[in-house]
Amino acid sequence: MTLPSVFYLLTILSMMGFVPAYLNLLSNGQLEKRALQAFEVLHQCNLCGRQCNVDRIAGKLGVCRTGVQAKVSSFGPYHGEEAPLSGRRGSGTIFFTRCNLNCQFCQNHDISQTDSGTEVSPQALANIMLELQEMGCHNINFVSPTHVIPQILQALLIAAKTGLHIPLVYNTGGYDSLPALALMDGIVDIYMPDMKYSNPQIALHYSKIRQYPQINRAAVLEMHRQVGDLQIDECGIAQRGLLVRLLVLPNRLAGVQETVQFLATEVSKKTYINIMGQYRPEFNASQYPKLNRRITYQEYEEAIQMAHNAGLFRLDGLYSAHY
Repeated sequence: MTLPSVFYLLTILSMMGFVPAYLNLLSNGQLEKRALQAFEVLHQCNLCGRQCNVDRIAGKLGVCRTGVQAKVSSFGPYHGEEAPLSGRRGSGTIFFTRCNLNCQFCQNHDISQTDSGTEVSPQALANIMLELQEMGCHNINFVSPTHVIPQILQALLIAAKTGLHIPLVYNTGGYDSLPALALMDGIVDIYMPDMKYSNPQIALHYSKIRQYPQINRAAVLEMHRQVGDLQIDECGIAQRGLLVRLLVLPNRLAGVQETVQFLATEVSKKTYINIMGQYRPEFNASQYPKLNRRITYQEYEEAIQMAHNAGLFRLDGLYSAHY
């Protein structure tokens, strides 16, 4: 797409009421600079809270076991996301192989904890984005994107030049470094982080990650600074903002009380949250007695009440409980 074509697209989208953030950076040349900057990070990778600092370009692998090219497990329109993301035509999900977490109860462990998937070039990843847009998806939803931010930006540059114009969703486990989020500033339209734990010892025990609450909360604050509260159009579709996911775990292991208080007092009482009740013991959960059962109806209702008591009122998760 030529520069005049970009400006024409921006004009049309502005008249329609919404312009994806990344198109503004494309028009002033900053998107290309950001993609180059991100690729250099791979020489000493600090994209997540683990701070492996390995040279992925030289073939060294950190915890995510991902090198220079991203691996995609699957992609397609998905109707099981939160209502403002799925809408009627689905969210255009791209599931990346591997993850920077090691949750012992992961329901997608065949994707997050293995090397299954196909390595994709920037052009191939760009083609996937454009195909999802052509299918009518409301957005491009990057699932577990933290460890492949440079690869996403390389592909996004190609896709945006070729006509991509729908919002980007950054769907993360919430263990993102501030330098990583700085690379995405002005690019991501919708941040959707998990807030898995309020207790660092519990996070270390069940997901093998250190300082999770500290790193997670700093990341959520930065995400909110970049995009603000979730904005939903007249058709009920999310355009920009923060959407937080809280998975209720058995025996109060997630620390929902502390998380909702943080959101209400430090982020915004207008934070859109999905309190999820679909936990079931998967992967290695049977080895951990406190995790080895579904949650109860009472545990889910307690989490909902905690959110209400904290002053949070934009709850999507009331319809996602399965007992």
